Amino acid sequence: MAEFYYNSINRRVFIKTGLGALVGLISAGTRKSVGSDKVRKKETTWAFLADTHISEDVSDNYRGFYPYQNLQKVLAQIISDPPDGVAIAGDLARLEGKVGDYANLKELLNPVAEKTPIFMALGNHDNRENFRRIFNEIAGEKQPSASKHVVVFNNPPIRLIVLDSLFYVNKVPGLLGRAQRRWLEDYLRKCDDTPTILCFHHSLGDGDGDLLDVPRLFNIIKPVPKVKAILYGHSHEYRYSQFQGIHLINLPATGYNFSDAEPVGWVKARLTAKGGDFTLHVVAGNKAKDRSLKKLVWRT
Repeated sequence: MAEFYYNSINRRVFIKTGLGALVGLISAGTRKSVGSDKVRKKETTWAFLADTHISEDVSDNYRGFYPYQNLQKVLAQIISDPPDGVAIAGDLARLEGKVGDYANLKELLNPVAEKTPIFMALGNHDNRENFRRIFNEIAGEKQPSASKHVVVFNNPPIRLIVLDSLFYVNKVPGLLGRAQRRWLEDYLRKCDDTPTILCFHHSLGDGDGDLLDVPRLFNIIKPVPKVKAILYGHSHEYRYSQFQGIHLINLPATGYNFSDAEPVGWVKARLTAKGGDFTLHVVAGNKAKDRSLKKLVWRT
């Protein structure tokens, strides 16, 4: 499920600024606004995370990693220079998406949510109902798509579409589904040519644990040049690849890795209408590529 979360403390000020006009931008108190220098310069900055795996037990650990403490470190780095947005590509919770998992996650995110919008997609270890019980304040351009929750965030020079690949709780495969794919195809046909990035949880391989409708998704987006990249997690790996010019960005896990060769951390991106600079920030795991930079050029 795609959600945009902001701290409810600022709700009154947020409404006064005009919810519809701002299309889900963060409430007053943030240091960046619609008329900011970043927007005028045709540049935007984002923090991209995946697989936070926060538990109701703050001492929960796996393979020697402590997801709660890892996210604390990541958020401290993010809030030191708040970006224009934060996106988390699913598996927010540890295993089954318990209410206590999301309560802890919300508490961790509150300081950042006061500065900048946070979008979250649900993964296979999330629970849609429990997530909604805790993150009940949402905004943005929420789109109807059967039981799925889809959010569009237009923040020129980039449009972010957060899709919902949650299929079954605590079972590995993911699925967008026919209704969501039809919505996406229709939306892409009607929207303007703002460079567009898709974000969801599941990886894009052909295994039983990946996104099950990858070929159908690619059939929709490959003839649409405005779709520039896909952000996803799930594999707990950090990789860049391409499909017919579309950049496929496998974000590193924030909670823990599955292999000692992989970093644990997040990615800071500077995005323009022509491409993006993606910088890896490592807080645990293999730190060999910490602060490494990947430059991508969008297809035309």
